[in-house]
Amino acid sequence: MTISKNEKVVSVSREIAGRTLTLETGWIAKQASGSVIATYGETVVMSTAVDGGPRDLPFFPLTVDYREKTYAAGKIPGGFFKREARPSLKEVLAMRLLDRSVRPMFPSGYGNEVQIMSSVLSYDQENSPEILHMVAGMAAVHISNIPFECAMSAVRLGYIDGNVIVNPTKTIVERDDNMLDLTMSGHKDAVCMVEAGAQELPDAEVSRALNEGHKIIQSLCEMVEELRAQCGKEKIAVTAPEVDAETPAAILEKYGQEAIEAVLLTQGKFERYDAIDAWVASVIAEMGGEDEDDQKRVKKAAKKVVNKVERDMTLNGRRVDGRDTKTIRPINIENRFLPRAHGSSLFTRGETQAIVTCTLGASDDEMMIDGIESDKSKQAFYLHYNFPPFCTGEAKPLRGTSRREQGHGALAERALRAMLPDHNEFPYTIRIVSDITESNGSSSMASVCGGCLSMLDAGVPMKASVAGIAMGLIMDETTGQYAILSDILGSEDHHGDMDFKVTGTDKGVTALQMDIKVKGLSQEILEEAIQQAREGRVHILGKMAEVQEGPATELSAYAPCNMSVKIPPSKIGFLIGPKGANIKELQETFGVNVNIVDDNGNVQVSGNPVSQVEACIARIASQTRVIKIGERFNGAVTSVKDFGCFVDLGGGQEGMCHISELEEGRTEDVESVCKEGDEIEVIVVNVDERSGKVRLSRRIALMAEDEVEEAMAAAQKPQGGGPRGGRGGRRDDRRGGGGGRDRR
Repeated sequence: MTISKNEKVVSVSREIAGRTLTLETGWIAKQASGSVIATYGETVVMSTAVDGGPRDLPFFPLTVDYREKTYAAGKIPGGFFKREARPSLKEVLAMRLLDRSVRPMFPSGYGNEVQIMSSVLSYDQENSPEILHMVAGMAAVHISNIPFECAMSAVRLGYIDGNVIVNPTKTIVERDDNMLDLTMSGHKDAVCMVEAGAQELPDAEVSRALNEGHKIIQSLCEMVEELRAQCGKEKIAVTAPEVDAETPAAILEKYGQEAIEAVLLTQGKFERYDAIDAWVASVIAEMGGEDEDDQKRVKKAAKKVVNKVERDMTLNGRRVDGRDTKTIRPINIENRFLPRAHGSSLFTRGETQAIVTCTLGASDDEMMIDGIESDKSKQAFYLHYNFPPFCTGEAKPLRGTSRREQGHGALAERALRAMLPDHNEFPYTIRIVSDITESNGSSSMASVCGGCLSMLDAGVPMKASVAGIAMGLIMDETTGQYAILSDILGSEDHHGDMDFKVTGTDKGVTALQMDIKVKGLSQEILEEAIQQAREGRVHILGKMAEVQEGPATELSAYAPCNMSVKIPPSKIGFLIGPKGANIKELQETFGVNVNIVDDNGNVQVSGNPVSQVEACIARIASQTRVIKIGERFNGAVTSVKDFGCFVDLGGGQEGMCHISELEEGRTEDVESVCKEGDEIEVIVVNVDERSGKVRLSRRIALMAEDEVEEAMAAAQKPQGGGPRGGRGGRRDDRRGGGGGRDRR
């Protein structure tokens, strides 16, 4: 559907998965360098790209923003100020998807500040705005004057019954039988970025999905090219940076490949860095002269030589730590090493280490998620990843959780979520915290392994153990020669061409994340990397099984005991009591936490010891049991009134026995039959459906069995004289027996 009727609008459309995708430009945000409105169903996203001018920075100053306007879903923001605040985790992850996709596609030498901004203007609760943000953002850059390699696009994939689903709706994504939620980007020749969660999907099927997804991306790129052909601006000319080829060549000739390799083969991260710094300093001293600019030139050239030699070594199958391309670094695991944590694991792989803990909580510990979705939702499993500066030997101020930390945490959370037990079987809120204590590559994958082990240590009955591995790539784009690396080091991530994280069980994949620095990867390389990752993953799973093969048989003594009981929904108000009095009394009496989970009557009791939780559950069950007509009770009289008495029915419930139902014949005085504290036998003759009030009879309870049925039938007939709804006169006659005002 085209949302604009403006004649100046440039618009292109394609039928994608049975729905029309439309890209429009020329009528909104015309002062931006590039602006595109993407429409899919009734989801509408506006993306803009702006060239902010030159910046003298040692990195490319790209900023990507994505914001979900609550008005897009017809909602008003929560909170005191009633406006959109800091970006949510969902928004941050969407920003990262686009940033990781496009960053390698800007030409070398272009250092202008670039900002890509996306706003969700309309959301139909089915079609993903995140995908439109990526499609529109890439299109906005491509039609602008900002230098960009080529048209790019993105697609989201699901997988049901062996079929790859293109751009699945929210309903399909959330189906129990959907095995895959994959987002990927690329251009017509290669894949550039992958982010996915999966339900133990076989590795071969993941490769097939990537292949089918790339075909869709190729079609979308044609669409973007069509848009640019109609309205594209002339690109800013970029002067390629001058390349000093002479100095690196001279350094390499003077010192030789073998000598530099010997420096790189120094064992230990910091020892290696120190050796490299010492060698670079010696080169500067010998070849830099007295001029400061010459010294800078030699320093830059020496580091370039080190990088080239490391890449050449790796391409030939020899890595700087002495491993071949497939070997995994030594793994050391210590479980249950923190005495008070419900579950803990110290996971060390090479020089990467993480303390990962599992904390079990009750339903009120679930995380509330509020966004543009139709309803607020609760999340009973979440993982927090922390990367303090000391883990890399640095000293930096802590300024809140970074986008990188949020992204790594979300990846590890996605990797483990697929193997969690059903919440009904294990009714706990689970929080995983990964504190990285040492880092030399692949700390997010250490978080996955440590997170799995900490949950097993806590007694979480996971469906299967999950491990993760980070794959790298060194590629010579001139010759096409490449080497795929298992379990990459920090330097191999920094100097390499790919960071491809794969997590899963021994049966299949649970999560993927891929970033590259080259212009794209072929399907053949992707498939080889996935297969090699599987080999490494199975090796790591074997090491984990040696320490913790299955869940602990008992929960930690410090973990709460969670038990659930289902009560009639009509009894929820009774359970709460006036101003919460009853539920507060239960919590104080038993020392537990009582939480009403939903409106269906599901109640969770959490606390320690187990006996107190069980006792509270029993009390709740008693208090909220449905009393039925015909039930008999031997209950104590709780109070005596002129019109009858109240009888304790157990669990805090009472019934009223009218004076006429105390005994056969007329009773003049209630206390002549019973007094407060007396135990009497009664039968339930009526229960009011609306109020829940219970009417009792002692008279019928004392009858012979063959008389009870008839007496019960008579007792349930409407009480009082005259027709139902009247009191001996017309309902609308307010004058009584005398005069009064005529209400005409």
